Amino acid sequence: MSRVRTSIVIGGGIAGPVTALALHRAGIAATVHEAYPSTTDGVGGTLALAPNGVAALRLVGADEAVVAVATPIDRQVLAAGHRHVALPGLAGVPPLRVVRRNALHQVLHDRAVAEGVPIVHGSRLIGVRETAGEVTAVFADGSTASADVLIGADGIHSTVRGLIDPHAPGPRYTGLLGFEAVARHEVAAEPGTMTFTFGRRGYYLYWPEPGGGTRWGVNLPQERPVSLTEARAVPPQAWLRALQAAYADDEPGGELIRTSTAAGLHPVGSLHIMPPVPHWHRGRMVLVGDAAHAPSNSSGQGASLAVESAVQLARCLRDLPDAPSAFTAYERLRRRRVEKVAARAARINRTKAPGPVARAIMPALMPILVRTAMDPEKTVGHEQRYVIDWDAPVTAG
Repeated sequence: MSRVRTSIVIGGGIAGPVTALALHRAGIAATVHEAYPSTTDGVGGTLALAPNGVAALRLVGADEAVVAVATPIDRQVLAAGHRHVALPGLAGVPPLRVVRRNALHQVLHDRAVAEGVPIVHGSRLIGVRETAGEVTAVFADGSTASADVLIGADGIHSTVRGLIDPHAPGPRYTGLLGFEAVARHEVAAEPGTMTFTFGRRGYYLYWPEPGGGTRWGVNLPQERPVSLTEARAVPPQAWLRALQAAYADDEPGGELIRTSTAAGLHPVGSLHIMPPVPHWHRGRMVLVGDAAHAPSNSSGQGASLAVESAVQLARCLRDLPDAPSAFTAYERLRRRRVEKVAARAARINRTKAPGPVARAIMPALMPILVRTAMDPEKTVGHEQRYVIDWDAPVTAG
């Protein structure tokens, strides 16, 4: 039986509320501290939740509410030029769900509040103090909070990661800035179809938006990373002109951009990935979600892995006698899985920027690649069929 009874969760985005809900189910009190002064309305673009992520949300009672605000994607297509090839899918699994980050955040926030989880906004962590019996969080406004453990669910730019290991690597910038919008243009694709397209100057994706139009996402090369605040400070007309210059000759990319409005264009921030983090925990502190592992968005698994890790951490703290043994078991359960997903995403990233020769022959090669190299059971079966057994006891071995 665990001696951990109280916890501080730093970060109220996606992983934070799920961690608090899972701890609540495990009988451990959790208080969430979020640096933003309120819920993060409008922050971020669209996220994908794989079947394994929805299965993990079921364990904290949030799956039905999330599915209700998400769009199911049950067919994926690879396109280059005028050639479209359907990608093989896994048999017997639910569809991928795409959901606006803000809608997902709001559902999880509301679920945590309904379960009685305290969420403190405007609470930015600046330091910690540890003793033999507790850990104390110090916040920018001078306030403090103490508990048995402190959990860093504070994202890719995690403060807790630096407190655990001052030499920990930070996120790596991919050289790309992401954008998203809904175009008036209607693509010739069935509802629930996501198309991944190799354009002349870049890679983009799109799917029919429920209610009309086409939601699309695209990246622009950017020499240095810019914060979301900086990106939004640039007049959206300027970003739209840059996108038009890059994708105007593509079909349907050019039409998607031409039928999107500047007011409806949303920068979703510079794209980063996390290199392997050597130390996930120290003393009474531990990392969860993007603070520990943030694969490229090519994986389609970032949010799902964060939810899984939150649930697995709660199981370990529930079943093991102290924080060090729980944290060690948690890392053993999670590290190999998340790093394997990150490696797969890195391989996908290398195919997103083909040279001119590769682009010329890609339409002819796509059907061959799909038949010979894209076995979904081998590539993503172990990812998407993963289900956590909440009731199974966690052991230290």
